Amino acid sequence: MTTPTPETPLLRPFTQLCCPLDGQPLTLADKTWRCSNGHSFDVAKQGYVNLLPVQNKRSKDPGDSKAMVQARADFLASGFYQPLAVQLAELVLRGKPRTLLDAGCGEGYYLRHLMAAAERAGQELEVAALDISKWAVLAAAKQEKRATWMAASNSQMPIAAQSIDALLCVFGFPASSEFQRVLKPGARLIMVDPASEHLSELKQIIYTEVKAKPYQLPVPADAWELASEQRVTFSVQLPSNQAICELLTMTPHLYRASSEGRARAEALQELSVTVDVWLREFTAR
Repeated sequence: MTTPTPETPLLRPFTQLCCPLDGQPLTLADKTWRCSNGHSFDVAKQGYVNLLPVQNKRSKDPGDSKAMVQARADFLASGFYQPLAVQLAELVLRGKPRTLLDAGCGEGYYLRHLMAAAERAGQELEVAALDISKWAVLAAAKQEKRATWMAASNSQMPIAAQSIDALLCVFGFPASSEFQRVLKPGARLIMVDPASEHLSELKQIIYTEVKAKPYQLPVPADAWELASEQRVTFSVQLPSNQAICELLTMTPHLYRASSEGRARAEALQELSVTVDVWLREFTAR
């Protein structure tokens, strides 16, 4: 266990960032990140930096909408997914990483749990987190100031090569080659992905036909070795129409379901759903 001092707090922002325009190292001064070629990126008043150039955006406002982010924040704040957050933190911290990147951090729920667990365990950690949704990183940065929060894409991460000990991708979109680039040799990729029964009760309500989700790994087997795998399954009782609507709004099912299917879910006053996910650990081959 490390004893923190004012000069070296246990939890610190990660600083090995790269310019999204030319790949040069960025340095932070006066709340502005700058590279040697003169590109500069200001830290917003909420505490995040936008490192997603306009030319790298596929839409004007990519990623989760403001409504989706708020619904997820409210739903997760109720503690429905806390068992998953606990197990994820245990797996990550077991490897005693010194540098951590959350790729697709959303509004920061899982990362905040992990940072709190690291602090309780006395583990030092330099933390970075990114999401393509500016609404997500804005919400995350408001709640936790000891991480480097970025609006950025997994496909072009503004992170120095071989600088990360543990990389999280929770219900996110893996970018295999980029993940390999930023991880140190022997470092770990930790992923959370839906298993076959995840939210099955909700799916049965909003869809006329529910197809079984086949087992498959989220990253190429020729590039990654599966180091560990556990299935995390538990039931959640949603006690109100508000909680059910928040769950629907925060998932891709909001857009995949028909208007009739959404209406059936939005009319419910309570619902028991199954959380069923794969918690996996990979190392690059």
